[in-house]
Amino acid sequence: MVLLVHSSFLPACRKIRILMAEKKMLFVLKEENPWKLSKDVYRINPAGTLPIFIFDGNILSSDYAITEFLEETYTQNRLIPGNNKERAEVRRFMNWFDDKFNREVYQYIAGEKIYKRFALNQPPESRRIKAGINNLHFHLEYIDWICERNNYLAGDEFTLADISAAAQLSIIDYLGDVPWENYKNAKLWYSKIKSRPSFKDILNDRFRGIYPSKHYADLDF
Repeated sequence: MVLLVHSSFLPACRKIRILMAEKKMLFVLKEENPWKLSKDVYRINPAGTLPIFIFDGNILSSDYAITEFLEETYTQNRLIPGNNKERAEVRRFMNWFDDKFNREVYQYIAGEKIYKRFALNQPPESRRIKAGINNLHFHLEYIDWICERNNYLAGDEFTLADISAAAQLSIIDYLGDVPWENYKNAKLWYSKIKSRPSFKDILNDRFRGIYPSKHYADLDF
């Protein structure tokens, strides 16, 4: 049995949860407060980062390391498939959302609406939220353009590119800040993602004190 130490607030943790569900793994979740980590977290991972993947007495941290481990170990359902060029394209999209989207959108919107409220007990700064939403339009335009040409982000197959994107977007969608009505191709793509069985638990997540958008768990929006 696998134990995943995680936080529902963090896209990196959602990514690993979806990946494990796609690979039909059995796992147990242990929720941690990301801005007030327990001593146990620092004991097993001095870097103090989530998620932490524990199995058979072994410990892995960093979602990148966990992702590669799962792909190399559970080969029956590849989420970074294809030839070298195709796998590189999946990893390019993964980096786009894990890094660029996180910096330009998640850190602005979720940072203000979630982190400031619960970690710092401060009101959100509307200027930063607006900047994040402006940046979000750029990313949605890109997704919309890609999905006009492909079934999924990296081609015709569902891959870790889609998981990485959905892990980030699902939190912004929970907060009600994704203008899906303006991006029909992106909206269709996301409806396919959240209709997958691996996404069911993600749609059941609830953040204490913050209600989800009305359509968050609606598979048909």
